[in-house]
Amino acid sequence: MGEKDGDFGFVHRVRVRYADCDMQGVVFNANYFAYIDDAMDMWLQHALGEEYLDGFDYAVKKAGMEWDSPARVREVVDLRPAVTRWGRTSFDVRIGLSVGDRALGVGELVLVSVTPGGYEPSPVPERVRRALK
Repeated sequence: MGEKDGDFGFVHRVRVRYADCDMQGVVFNANYFAYIDDAMDMWLQHALGEEYLDGFDYAVKKAGMEWDSPARVREVVDLRPAVTRWGRTSFDVRIGLSVGDRALGVGELVLVSVTPGGYEPSPVPERVRRALK
């Protein structure tokens, strides 16, 4: 599902299921966050390996979405995550969503690096910073 896409970096593709849509026939807004969550998991696995949570964990502090166009059943949504800001214990990720050349919107996450199992803020590991440049 995820792959490298030329100069655009990592792309995770999701095929819209009928169950993802609401009565208007478009993807229900909360389901975009499930797509984003899957894209984050696949991106981190791609960049850091299957065991990316070994010695690293993160929590979502803030999540937002601005929509431009809806996705519909059987369309393939491309999600392109990229880090837009690095802090000492946090980082921001922007996720562009599109179907082909049609922009669907942009998701934005504020993620906090936390101690595995403890959920105390901790510095973002250097290996994570290098991998997600």
